[in-house]
Amino acid sequence: MENNPVINPSSIVNILTLRYDPNLSPNLPIKTWNDFKPNIQSADINLIEKSISNYIKQKIEILDAKTVSIALSGGVDSTLVLSLIRKVKPDLNIQAVSIKFADSVDETKDASKIAETFGAEHHIVHLENYLTELPHAISMIKMPFWDLHWYYVVKKSQSLSKVLISGDGGDELFGGYTFRYEKFLSLTSESSSPKEKILAYLECHERDRVPDQENIFNDKSDFSWDLIHNRLLPYFDNELSRLEQVFLADYNGKLLYNFNPINVNIIKNFNMELLTPILNNELLESSPHLIQSEKYNPKNNLGKLPLRLILKKNKHDHLVSSQKLGFNVNTIKLWKNYGKDICKEFLTDARIVKEGWINNNWIKKYIDSPELDVKYVNKFFGILAFEIWYRLFITKEMNSTSTLD
Repeated sequence: MENNPVINPSSIVNILTLRYDPNLSPNLPIKTWNDFKPNIQSADINLIEKSISNYIKQKIEILDAKTVSIALSGGVDSTLVLSLIRKVKPDLNIQAVSIKFADSVDETKDASKIAETFGAEHHIVHLENYLTELPHAISMIKMPFWDLHWYYVVKKSQSLSKVLISGDGGDELFGGYTFRYEKFLSLTSESSSPKEKILAYLECHERDRVPDQENIFNDKSDFSWDLIHNRLLPYFDNELSRLEQVFLADYNGKLLYNFNPINVNIIKNFNMELLTPILNNELLESSPHLIQSEKYNPKNNLGKLPLRLILKKNKHDHLVSSQKLGFNVNTIKLWKNYGKDICKEFLTDARIVKEGWINNNWIKKYIDSPELDVKYVNKFFGILAFEIWYRLFITKEMNSTSTLD
């Protein structure tokens, strides 16, 4: 899809059902179940810290950077990376960037304390209408994704430095998606069939699709649950334990085919350098082989144990909470304040409906619902992104500088 104006139906179905597109060529290595076979019995936190620190030191010296930006969420990954930047480069000018979404959980207060702890100047980007610059962001990534808060992080960062550092990869390499692990383990057993585990895994990403998902698409999209299930089958039909299978699927999912390609494309468009210290080659190779109990404790539902231990060793563990908050825009409020009107404007006469990709009956059935479930809100935003992408790249009637105010 990225370089070809001819639409690949499976890309559309994947993005609107899985929120990633495995048809992309990933920047990171694809992993098989053999790559996730546990053979490292205990995590050497000194080696892990050294690996992250060496990457930071080498990259900053190669780039001769005097000032760097960091995407600071206030979570384990970005806090750890910031702490190690300061540890290896005591005199570096660090500019921390956080996003504050309107009407959403505010993590920027915690982020401010963390920035202050490590002598970083803190910048908070206030986003009232998260969708405002969606056409510009989509024109950069050339793919129909809507959850593009990274665009706003990079836009702010490029005014501060030429280098942006992120904590990407901590969740996928060290078991950070604890809210999903707990649910997946409750829905399955070691005797569950691969198909049962696939269905449970999809259930654990319930906000990515709606109960009547197949009704969204028209004939041109060629939607098939069998194709979706077959896409996931290699991750759940192997000798790994259930949780290791989830680690494998998570790595080969949104990290490879959503987060990383989106981040890299946006960075390139802003002429910046992206550094991802946790995704360094050493950790990409070794961390999948850690036994699951070294990453995740099911008793207290705590993940990323090695990264937390590094923070604890350096007496910084008090800065982060035990809960993962993640992508935190309140989509229900966004829908009520801006999203519904924007979707009605673009989807009432949608090109993707006229051309036979999306089913207009599904849109009409839900768009005026007074209390729309968050799954349907997210799906409308996904369809909106497809429509905008279509107008930018297929009909070419829309300009990348258009805003959705």
